[in-house]
Amino acid sequence: MNNAEIKAKGEKYCMNVFNRLPMAMVRGEGAYVFDADGNKYLDFVAGIAVNALGQAHPAVAQAIAAQARQLIHASNLYWLEPQVQLAELLVQNSDFDKVFFGNSGAEANEGAVKLARRYAIYKEHPERKCVVTMKNSFHGRTLLTLTATGQDKMHLGFEPLAPGFKYAQYNNLASVLAAVDEATCAIMLEPLQGEGGVYPADAEFLQALRQLCDERDILLIYDEVQTGMGRTGKLFAYQNSGVCPDIITLAKALGGGLPLGAFMAKDKVAQAFKPGDHGSTFGGNPVACAAGLAVLNEMLDKDIPAQAAATGAYLKERLGEMINEFPCLLEVRGCGLLLGLQLTIPGADIVKKCLERGLLINCTAGTVLRFIPPLTISRAEADEFLQILHDVLTEVCA
Repeated sequence: MNNAEIKAKGEKYCMNVFNRLPMAMVRGEGAYVFDADGNKYLDFVAGIAVNALGQAHPAVAQAIAAQARQLIHASNLYWLEPQVQLAELLVQNSDFDKVFFGNSGAEANEGAVKLARRYAIYKEHPERKCVVTMKNSFHGRTLLTLTATGQDKMHLGFEPLAPGFKYAQYNNLASVLAAVDEATCAIMLEPLQGEGGVYPADAEFLQALRQLCDERDILLIYDEVQTGMGRTGKLFAYQNSGVCPDIITLAKALGGGLPLGAFMAKDKVAQAFKPGDHGSTFGGNPVACAAGLAVLNEMLDKDIPAQAAATGAYLKERLGEMINEFPCLLEVRGCGLLLGLQLTIPGADIVKKCLERGLLINCTAGTVLRFIPPLTISRAEADEFLQILHDVLTEVCA
């Protein structure tokens, strides 16, 4: 089928919840994807920060195929070797002691909230059920994680929302202090807000949150669903500031394109969970974990986070130069290969014109162009992106 045929069938049979672009992706290779009409695109969306190693990476594809021939699923009634191996590697390369695997970022975040509430009971504080999250945040699409998301527009039409959440201003300690009370069990935030507009947390803010949580014996949770797995120039974003949370959540790049999420915790926190407190039929699936193991080994063996840091610094510098040239640009934010370009105008037309020139980018928060390419892009591919974007900006807002 071609693009039009796939689109027509999709509109007939699939629920209308996505604002999809009018093409069907059928193949990928490295930093490029190809649609059903044979058009080629430089992919600076990467499946929304999922394809960290690019499309069809040989090590990931081989691991998936080999595991699928051996054991596709058995459930968590039994130990699964790829799951245990991936958990070991994650723990060895982080500051955490225990891992739970699920299927998505939303599921990881929901599990982290459950652990925080269970920890409060474990510490004999059953009154502590509330989690403070940040305004402009994004934590998922389940009813609980939708509630945790600090954006009113996401809540509309889904009331009554899940109880037990309060919101504070990002990078504003006074706002957090006003929200925290005797019912608070945790503070949860993204160390770099992605969907909310690519806003990084100040190191001083994170340090103050760590001190606050320590003083009041509440938990600090980092949602690293988008920022984890090398995206910000370190394997995990918390390593940029040196401020370590009690729980961290992961997904997106973790499974190399397969559905895989996880949350990790310090042992003193993980002990609050007992058998039967949490679970997942498909979580830690052998094929997904085999893919995750291949991704993580590749990242560690080739120091992919350092590549992301270097390429990201280059792109940030070049994008910064464009700000002086185009009046529709305000600032560039982010680190590593999670960058946002703030516009003075809506970004949808720029996304469309880049698409017409063979470049896939994303606009979030209406006026922020978000760039989240594979972490393995070459300098030539980075320059190709810069040239296309420059040409479009010249047309739109010179």
